[in-house]
Amino acid sequence: MTTSVGDMTTSVGDMTTQAAIEAIVAAHRGQRGPLLPILHAVQAELGHVPQEAIALLARELNLSRADVHGVVSFYHDFRHEPAGRTTVRICRAEACQAVGADALVACARDRTGVLPGQTRADGSVTVEQVFCLGNCALGPSVEVNGEVFGRVSVDRLRSVLDEAVSS
Repeated sequence: MTTSVGDMTTSVGDMTTQAAIEAIVAAHRGQRGPLLPILHAVQAELGHVPQEAIALLARELNLSRADVHGVVSFYHDFRHEPAGRTTVRICRAEACQAVGADALVACARDRTGVLPGQTRADGSVTVEQVFCLGNCALGPSVEVNGEVFGRVSVDRLRSVLDEAVSS
């Protein structure tokens, strides 16, 4: 099945990006203020919110493109590109900073060759920084593929990153 709105013909399983987004919009159509739940669902389904989705969502929700783009760009959890197979999020909030988060960021940069907010070219790992994982008493904290770890040492992070890069 190939349909298009602009360049939106990326395949997701057996669906195009457009068809996937239209199905998500249809599932949320009755909700009040559905943009955020729709964006979260798009990212869950596609792994990111593609740029070409902005116009489609604006049309479907009777919003301006600027409104949709503003929401996507405001919230740091929305990705414009797919994440790597492993996503490592390092907490940079004050409590984690006080107990070694800078060393974890440096370790991640040295081990992966990417800065926070980037994905390795081979797609193995995405490194992100966040400003609280809600694990302040056990800092420094790191989230790996949705699982939060506390009191993460540089050695522990090295082994996580080495495993991600080698898989």
